[in-house]
Amino acid sequence: MKTLKKITLLSFFIAAFTVKSQTPFEVTVTGEGQPILLFPGFTCTAAVWEDTVTELAKNYECHIFTFAGFGGVTPVEKPWLPKIKEGISNYVEEQKLNSPIVIGHSLGGALGLWLATDENHTYSKLIIVDALPSTGALMMPNFKSENMVYDNPWNKQMLEMGEEAFEKMATQMASGMTLNTEKREQLKDWIIASDRKTYVYGYTDLLKLDLREDIAKIRIPVTVLGATHPYGIETAKKTYQEQYKNLESYKIEFAEEAAHFIMYDQPDWFLNQILNALK
Repeated sequence: MKTLKKITLLSFFIAAFTVKSQTPFEVTVTGEGQPILLFPGFTCTAAVWEDTVTELAKNYECHIFTFAGFGGVTPVEKPWLPKIKEGISNYVEEQKLNSPIVIGHSLGGALGLWLATDENHTYSKLIIVDALPSTGALMMPNFKSENMVYDNPWNKQMLEMGEEAFEKMATQMASGMTLNTEKREQLKDWIIASDRKTYVYGYTDLLKLDLREDIAKIRIPVTVLGATHPYGIETAKKTYQEQYKNLESYKIEFAEEAAHFIMYDQPDWFLNQILNALK
């Protein structure tokens, strides 16, 4: 089984190539057909989409992103997230991608929503994986985007945190993001490997992003896949309904017994939902 997995991974990387240019990300491209842009979550690399891309590349041209500051990709100066968004828009134009589909997990899902609010975008479909229009509003009562600034006590503490304490924090975070115990070490390693300033200031960018009103501008098909762990399906439904209430039309499905990394906790269900949404 291990030998077969190694052969599969080798085949994947032989079939793919990596685009490196003056952009705030690196992109691995594999497969042929209608383009799909795959955006990972915060601190994650393109590898989070490995199993998904193995299937999608049979019929689609997959552009799998790793963002600046993560996975060894050269960091960029803040503001990080606006530069990522601008870079993606430029990438789509430069590569002459025709009606690309966006699949985004967590941060990547919020980024997909943001891109789709632009007036003259060319995206044809969004598949959002456990992501909300406003992460900040989920985490903080009386949330106001304008209150999210780089210079604050929490960011200062995170920047000064020692490696041992940071690793301990990363371990705790990873344990809550997936029920698949075999994947927790990888999630922890991605957090530890991240550029510290990107980790701190990039997360501030994410918390500041509030698209709850702007999603009313989105006119392309949107599919949302939501996790139910640890709060249960009723709480998940309530949260998503409130955050997405201004989106005119979307389809939503919830993954039972899955935490934030649905692709790890319910891989068969996840892939089937992706393929159904693409149809």
